[in-house]
Amino acid sequence: MATRAVARIRKPAGARLDEHLPVDHKLSKVYRVGAGLTGLLLVVFGILGLIDRIGFFDTGGDTVLSLNTNGALSVLSILVGLLLLYGMFVGGNFASTLNIVLGLLFIASGFMNLALLDTGLNFLAFRMPNVLFSFVVGVMLMWFGMYGRVGSALPHDNPYWQARHPEEAARERRARTGRGPAGAATAVSHRPGIPQRGPEA
Repeated sequence: MATRAVARIRKPAGARLDEHLPVDHKLSKVYRVGAGLTGLLLVVFGILGLIDRIGFFDTGGDTVLSLNTNGALSVLSILVGLLLLYGMFVGGNFASTLNIVLGLLFIASGFMNLALLDTGLNFLAFRMPNVLFSFVVGVMLMWFGMYGRVGSALPHDNPYWQARHPEEAARERRARTGRGPAGAATAVSHRPGIPQRGPEA
C-alpha cells in the first residue's frame, strides 16, 4: 500500500488527471450539474421542435421557446443534449472536458451562424436569438467545465493542483501527517515511557 502511494505521488505533472479526481468529489458534482441541466434543456427544445413537425431544413420562421428552429436543429439539439446527459452520468473529468469542448463548439457555432444569417447557407434556421443562445450556453458550459480546474490560485487540496504539483503536494501531505524528519522526531520524543532530557549543564 505504501509503495503504491509513493508511486502515485511521484508521477509526472503530465499524468492523466482522471486518477486524481474521485468520483464523489465535489467538483465532479459541479460538472454533472452543468452537463445535466444543459443537456435536459437541449433535449426538451429538440423534442418540442419535432413535435411541431417542422420541415427538416425549413427556414420559414417556426419558433420553439422563443428560438427559431427546424427539423435539423431539433435533431442536432437532441443528440448534443443526450451526449451531455451521458456526461452527467459519467461525471468526473469526462464531464468537465465534455463541458469545455461543447462550450467552445457552441461559441464557434454562434459566430459561424452569425455570419450565415440571411444567406442561403443558413440550414439550421438561425436568427439573432439563436446566436445569443449559443453564446450564453457556450459560456455557461465552459464555466461549469473549468470550475475548480483552471486558474492560477487553486487551493492546495484541489486534486488538479496536486496532480500538477506532485512534489509540493507530497511535502504538504507529509507535513500534515507529521511524517517529516522534524515531525517524526517530535512524535518519538513525546511517546509515553520515553524519559525527557532536561538541559545539560
